[in-house]
Amino acid sequence: MSAHIFDPPAVVTVPVEGGGAFPVRRILCVGRNYAAHRREMGGDDRDPPFFFAKPADAIVPPGKDVAYPPATHNLHHEIELVVALKTGGKDIPVAKALDLVFGYAVGVDMTRRDLQAAARDKGQPWDSSKGFDESAPISTLKPWTGPAPQGRIAIRVNGETKQDAVVADMIWNTAEIIAEASKLWTLAPGDLIYTGTPEGVGPLVRGDAVEGEIEGVGKLAFKVV
Repeated sequence: MSAHIFDPPAVVTVPVEGGGAFPVRRILCVGRNYAAHRREMGGDDRDPPFFFAKPADAIVPPGKDVAYPPATHNLHHEIELVVALKTGGKDIPVAKALDLVFGYAVGVDMTRRDLQAAARDKGQPWDSSKGFDESAPISTLKPWTGPAPQGRIAIRVNGETKQDAVVADMIWNTAEIIAEASKLWTLAPGDLIYTGTPEGVGPLVRGDAVEGEIEGVGKLAFKVV
């Protein structure tokens, strides 16, 4: 007889290009990591990166539609490069940070913008605006070695381009983000890091068809239902 009082939840996984599944431990996200988006959201400096989190079960695997969440009238898309870690550690130097990387994916940080604004105005946490159910769509993971992706990152809604930039525009690059995160947490295999979004974030409504792409990494497509 099991000692558990109920069956433990299933492990959340992301499919890997070429086969296999990546088990997700947790999701860390970086805010305001592209200069134009930082200005778009009311800032204009190179502060140290700040992080927030989503639960692992916020993941929406490729091929699945995304349910419009409750308690919002202003759901936004934020296209992001996602880093998947195969090893971990703490206080990782920037020069060693990319050694932790298993691969990359295309992700969308879904945001209840009205709840975020209300929380910010009151000095309250962002959790309900960022960490809700189905708030982390993701593509298949692409295994990767060498320098981090630097190419085009873009998202289209109903065929119209809304965000269009290059990953190289990030204020804090991938290695720096991993290093900074490792000062705050002991990183571990299975961690995902959503690395921030470029300018052009905007609303989604039920029925919208969303297509995201990062050059060399992959594509992501879903409908809001």
